[in-house]
Amino acid sequence: MDAIILAAGLGTRLRPHTLATPKPLLPVGGRPILDWALGALPRSVDRVLVVVNYLADQIEAYLRKQTHFQAWEAVVQEQPRGTGDAFRCCSDRLRSETFLVLNGDDLYGAVDLEGLARCPAGLLVQAVEEPRRFGIAFLKPDGTLEKLVEKPDLDGRQLANTGAYVFPRTVFDTELTLSARGEYEITDYVTALAARQAVHVVEAKFWLPIGTVEVWQQAQKMDLAAVLTRR
Repeated sequence: MDAIILAAGLGTRLRPHTLATPKPLLPVGGRPILDWALGALPRSVDRVLVVVNYLADQIEAYLRKQTHFQAWEAVVQEQPRGTGDAFRCCSDRLRSETFLVLNGDDLYGAVDLEGLARCPAGLLVQAVEEPRRFGIAFLKPDGTLEKLVEKPDLDGRQLANTGAYVFPRTVFDTELTLSARGEYEITDYVTALAARQAVHVVEAKFWLPIGTVEVWQQAQKMDLAAVLTRR
């Protein structure tokens, strides 16, 4: 199975730390975020595509040195136009019929990714108390995904989209249009796929989106090896 890791972003909320270092290479517990991500991928993954743009040479240098995967490829997103565009850049490079897609600056539990990878199509979610800060998954009566809504005006516990997915190749049958913020969104692929087939919703036991300096600093104090190492 192929896995795609989206690692092309600027990491603006972690400046000045990301002015000279791409966000996926910021260290957590002595290892780059991207190194933790690769180490958490299921054993069914045998090839990795990493989408790069900002400070791409540093990420490619890391990939040449890492020992998690012999089969890897850096895919350059020439003009960053959103996560949907980054994902679409990989469409003609994929070899497997289903594939994982992950944000390159989030940390996901290895057990959760293992469960997600077993789905023919799926989405990893986690319950949150502040839904206005997240993309939220709304479910059908059978528990599969109905749609994703970005930062809805809701109160109370909801299921947040973590940015980890498993897709079939047919996901690319959807033609994306620009969102209100002028980008192509991977979440539009997800919602369109859910209208055609069952997209399973897997609830995560561990998810750490490293979006701010404060969270990055907190991560340094955590015992991540216990949850981020595949068994």
